[in-house]
Amino acid sequence: MNSPLYGPAKALRLAAIGAVMLAAGVGFAYAAGWIGAAKLTPQRIIDTFEAQAGHYPGYRKNHAKGLCVSGYFQASGQAASLSTARVFSQARVPVIGRFAIGGANPYAPDTAIPVRSLALQLSSDDGQVWRTGMNNPPVLAVSTPQAFYEQVLASTPDPATGKPDLARQQAFFAAHPESAAFRQWAASYKPSNSFASTQYHSINAFRLIDAAGAAQPVRWQLEPQTAFTALPGQVDDKLFLQHDLQQRLAQGPLRWTLRLVLAEPGDAVDDPASPWPAQRRSVDAGTLVLEQVDAAEQGACRDLNFDPLILPHGIEASADPILAARSAAYSESFNRRSRESLGTGARP
Repeated sequence: MNSPLYGPAKALRLAAIGAVMLAAGVGFAYAAGWIGAAKLTPQRIIDTFEAQAGHYPGYRKNHAKGLCVSGYFQASGQAASLSTARVFSQARVPVIGRFAIGGANPYAPDTAIPVRSLALQLSSDDGQVWRTGMNNPPVLAVSTPQAFYEQVLASTPDPATGKPDLARQQAFFAAHPESAAFRQWAASYKPSNSFASTQYHSINAFRLIDAAGAAQPVRWQLEPQTAFTALPGQVDDKLFLQHDLQQRLAQGPLRWTLRLVLAEPGDAVDDPASPWPAQRRSVDAGTLVLEQVDAAEQGACRDLNFDPLILPHGIEASADPILAARSAAYSESFNRRSRESLGTGARP
């Protein structure tokens, strides 16, 4: 798993992916009380993002470029014994979602950013709401507050090039062997040609609570039912992924299988950098069906804060400190953009 970086191309890819994932992580660090106020705060982190990528009022401060979708979740019933959450037994649960690419620039070309995300809100008929934000990387690069801070420093763009110093990034990863799983994923990552054929991961672990009050730690992933096709080597359309999704949904619904991966004793349930063994048992919880796409930033998802700690009865947060802090970081971004007018910021 402790795979090296081979050549500048893979190193650059790793730097790009790591920087985007870091954009969320560093905000978590302060919110959890990990890093002193004299060093980092959520406000200062967002200011830094905007200083590097430009100020784009009204947009999310990370995963800024995206589009709203809607549909429903159809439970299989197989997870009902693991959790009392109504979403696992209700026949059809309304869903509002948002596909996005990583980064703070809402005008970045769709295919220029390796990190893709899918955020969902599921609203069940008992009045409960479940929000989840997922990414295509299955793990984060680091697992401790100090490592987050060191990654911030290692990812600082060189003023001369506007890009992170590759030697500095490589030195950081060499000093953090816990990043091995992330580095391996980044080195072998092959992007698909569509949001529809991308797999998305919760990254953090959660706890399913059954009717007897027993807890089962899980991570979840959305597995596409659309066949994988590699992204073309040359893409000129800056809205390639958005246009593709619109075209596909115009032809019919798109589907993903929601798979709950069950932890076993000894698995790292509080460490988002640590993968679980591939042979872990999983449960097919049901099918996500997306039926239509809305305008990029004016649809139903526009005013949703996809805080992963908004959970229904029957699903609880794990003790992962990053997960515990995400709520504060998301709140800062949401509060700031809600006071701004959309679309008046700088364009590239």
